[in-house]
Amino acid sequence: MKNFGDIQKLAQKMQADMAKAQEELGALTVEGSAGGGAVVVVMTGTQECKEVRSKKEDLVRAATTDALAKSKQLAADKLGGLTGGLKLPGM
Repeated sequence: MKNFGDIQKLAQKMQADMAKAQEELGALTVEGSAGGGAVVVVMTGTQECKEVRSKKEDLVRAATTDALAKSKQLAADKLGGLTGGLKLPGM
């Protein structure tokens, strides 16, 4: 069993790794689209909408939903290894 100092160091490293991963996610983007590219939404890995391109207004919601799902998957893929399989809310 590890002593408290080792556990504290591990927690600090995990926190630093998580902060780095969050920063990297903010720089990564995904594109969601609908209507064969009539609407395109660009979103970061931290779910910030960066750009919306629309040829048909009624497809914006579908493209946003698609980009959000991809962004959440990107975050899950990036952060999944850091949590060691823990099921943490919001991740």
